[in-house]
Amino acid sequence: MWDDYYCATSTDEVIQLLNKKTGRARIIAGATDLILEMERGLHQNIDTVIDISRIPELGEITLSGDGMIHLGAMVTHNHCVSSELIRDRAYPLARACWEVGAPQIRNRGTVAGNLITGSPANDTIPALMVLDANLVLVSEHGKRTIPLKDFYKGVRKTDLQPDEILVEIQFPALKDNQKGTFQKLALRRAQAVSIVNVAVVLEFNETVIISASIALGAVAPTIIHASEAESYLTGKRLSLEVIAQAAELSMKAARPINDIRASAAYRREMVRILTSRSLRSILYGSEKDTYPLDPVLLWGKQTSLSQPAVPYNPGNVIETSINGKKFSINDADRKTLLRLLREDAGLTGTKEGCAEGECGACTVFLDGRAVMACLVPAGRAHGAEIITIEGLSGTSKGKPLHPVQEAFIQEGAVQCGYCTPGFIMSAVKLLEERPAPTPNEIQQALTGNLCRCTGYYKIITAVEKAIKT
Repeated sequence: MWDDYYCATSTDEVIQLLNKKTGRARIIAGATDLILEMERGLHQNIDTVIDISRIPELGEITLSGDGMIHLGAMVTHNHCVSSELIRDRAYPLARACWEVGAPQIRNRGTVAGNLITGSPANDTIPALMVLDANLVLVSEHGKRTIPLKDFYKGVRKTDLQPDEILVEIQFPALKDNQKGTFQKLALRRAQAVSIVNVAVVLEFNETVIISASIALGAVAPTIIHASEAESYLTGKRLSLEVIAQAAELSMKAARPINDIRASAAYRREMVRILTSRSLRSILYGSEKDTYPLDPVLLWGKQTSLSQPAVPYNPGNVIETSINGKKFSINDADRKTLLRLLREDAGLTGTKEGCAEGECGACTVFLDGRAVMACLVPAGRAHGAEIITIEGLSGTSKGKPLHPVQEAFIQEGAVQCGYCTPGFIMSAVKLLEERPAPTPNEIQQALTGNLCRCTGYYKIITAVEKAIKT
């Protein structure tokens, strides 16, 4: 996929490498998009990746004295999901991040990466658009700040220059007189690309709307505003009649295409419906009703946002800990973590199902968090603590089974068994995070794992049984 892998420990180092490689390098943050794109041959001119996941200052969420929220480039979707600041003062972004992928994807994928990928179906772009976000870009020539609305030049085309790194996303925190939300429609409840998404922020003077922002995703080459609807709402009091008219105007702004996910006509109609739902939730004050008070993260007991700085350069030996055992692995930094585990460490319990972050069969714990090993560069294992299915108590000869493994056997939660290691890993991390999860929390924890045999019922009852042991 790439020739050289670097794990940088400072933004200055990243800038130096970008300059040295003259357009042949790409930055990897969570890598949940870029690894797939490179495996599919979409970046043939790129021979170097620069991993920024070990730069501590890029993993921070802060609120400055001027009321601006600042997200570092390594802030993940789950960081936003779990942040009280984002939930309270930037709810559309919290909701959009909650709708991305599944816990394993949200633990690696970053908001900055979602913006740079630039797909019009990406969920965080409309949310940040209505929050009036700016991006801070840095190169050897200095720093520039660009409004997010000016960042996109076409489908997956951005204004990011080859020698630049996006270091920060900044936007004003919502004020007490502002309300906002985000709505998404997809082909399934999790792990699905948006057919349509809508983000809304309204500002009120008592009951009168004094400004409105409505952004539409997956209905044009880039994220667009429903400008007529925004103008119509300004000066109005929110009512069912006003909402119906605004939703119609939003629908007229959409310019969708027919594709494998939906027809253009269906997308237009769903813009109307999602806009109506969003505005009605603001009218009734119910926009947060379905957002979990304590979201499932699959972090276990982890609390830190940033990772310690651990440098890695091409050709180095990967020194890592897997299941409490030290490994020194040569010539593996052109691989994914999944291939390192199976081919170099000889740990084949972690399965390759889809190799694109869809099935969860390769779920492992990386520095305490559940991730999909197929979407992690092998070099990221350097200096890391990794746990695989073999690291659970029941996989070593002579040791008792883990309670989750016992429950899977007793409940008959296995048929072909190929997906089972991933399900067990997700369930173990869930029970570490919360010993007595609700049925809904169990389902949320398993949204990143697919099974083609059991129908999931026995898997869920097995986790419920493990709770009681």
